[in-house]
Amino acid sequence: MPAITPLATFQPPCTARTWLSAPHPHLPIIATACSDRSARVYSLQTFQQQSVISGGHKRSIRSCAWKPNSVGESVLATGSFDASAGIWKRWEENAGRPKEVDFTSGLAGGGAADEEEEDDEWRFAVILDGHESEIKSLAFSPVAPLLATSSRDKSVWIWEELDDDNFETVAVLQDHEGDVKCVAWHPSEALLASGSYDDTIRLWREDLDDWACCSLLKGHKGTVWWVEFEGVGGVQRLGTEGISEEQKKLLAEREETGPRLLSCSEDRSIRIWRRIPKEKSTSASAQAGTPSIWKNRDFEEEWVEETRLPAVHDSAVYAVSWSKKTGRIVSAGSDGRIVVYEERLRSTAKAESNGDTVMSDGENGVSTGVEDRSLTEWVVVADIDNSHDVFEINHVCWAPRADKGRRYEGEEILVSTGDDGEVRAWTFDP
Repeated sequence: MPAITPLATFQPPCTARTWLSAPHPHLPIIATACSDRSARVYSLQTFQQQSVISGGHKRSIRSCAWKPNSVGESVLATGSFDASAGIWKRWEENAGRPKEVDFTSGLAGGGAADEEEEDDEWRFAVILDGHESEIKSLAFSPVAPLLATSSRDKSVWIWEELDDDNFETVAVLQDHEGDVKCVAWHPSEALLASGSYDDTIRLWREDLDDWACCSLLKGHKGTVWWVEFEGVGGVQRLGTEGISEEQKKLLAEREETGPRLLSCSEDRSIRIWRRIPKEKSTSASAQAGTPSIWKNRDFEEEWVEETRLPAVHDSAVYAVSWSKKTGRIVSAGSDGRIVVYEERLRSTAKAESNGDTVMSDGENGVSTGVEDRSLTEWVVVADIDNSHDVFEINHVCWAPRADKGRRYEGEEILVSTGDDGEVRAWTFDP
C-alpha cells in the first residue's frame, strides 16, 4: 500500500511560524518564508540550513519564489507583511551542475565570522514598493521577465524586470473584491491566475498593451487559498494503453486545451479547471444565447470546472501541489493532514480494497457541455494525519530528492511547512 513516511526535519527549525517552502528550479536547495522576518535556505542533500536571508523586511516574510530561468546566479523574491517585495541574488559557480555543489559549508551557528560571510553570500538587490498592505503571494513567470505580487489590499501587481536590479510596474489589477491570497503563472503562456478571499479565481493576460481579467471562475464557497497550473505534458503521462478510440479522441481534445488549473479553498474542496478551445467556447455561447461581457471576443477565455478531488480534509485546505514529473497532487491544510491523489484513466482505474476514495460521475462537478466527464478519475493513494503534531500545515509541495538515500533517478519527496516553525521532508512510496 502506498505510504507517506517521515524522512527528515530540516535543521535548525525556525523559532516562529513558517509559511511556505519553495524548491530551487535546478539546485538541491529549498527556501522557506518565516515569520521572524527571514527566509531560510536549506540543503535538500543534508537537510541542514545553508543560509539565513534577513535584514530586508520589517515584518514577517509571507512568501518566496525563485526566478526560474536565471543563468549563473540564483534569484529569490520575498513578499512581506510590510507591503514590500525584495529581490535577493547569489552567484552560483556551479549553477546547472547540482551534484557538484557543496551544501555542507556555511551552516548556521559558526560564530560572527561565519555570519559575516553568510551575509555577503546573498545580495539584497532591490525593494519593490507600491502595495498598501501585506503581500500574501508572489511568482515569477517562466516565459517572460515578469513578477506578480498579490496583497491584502485586494490588488495584483505585475512587475517587469528591465535589466539588472531594475523593475517597472506594468499593471495594477484591482478587480478582486477581497484579499488576494495567491498568484500563479501558466507554464507556457503569459497567463496569470489569482485566488481571493472573495471566493473567486481570476485569469489575467495582456490585451492591447494593458492587462485585464480574461476569465472569472466561480464555484468555491470560501476563500481560495492556493492556485497552481499543471505542468506541460500532463496528457502524455496518462498513456493510451487499453482505452477506446473515443477516449483517445477525448485525450487529444484535452491536450489541445493545455495545462489545467488546480485550486483549493476554505470550503475544503480541491478543484481542477480546464480551458475550452475557442471555437467550442464561441459555439456553445451562441447556442445558449449567452451574450459575452467582453468587448474583445478573442481576449475572452472560457474555463470550466472539470472535476473535484475526493473530499478528505476536515477543514480548510491551504495548499496543493501538482507534480510536474508524475502528475500526482498533494494537499495539506488546517487539519494537519497530508493527502496524495493520483489521476487514472477510467478504463483501467480500479478502487483499492483498502477504502481509497473514487469520484463518481455524479460527484465530480463537471459543468454542462464538458465531454470527458468519464475520461479519468482521481483516487486517494496515501494520507497521513497529525503530520505536524497539533499544528496547522501552511504549505506542502513536491521537491526532487537529493539526499544519499535517494532510491531512483527522478524520485520526489514531499516538503511540508507549518505553524510549529518546522519544515519536514516525507517520502512517498507509490
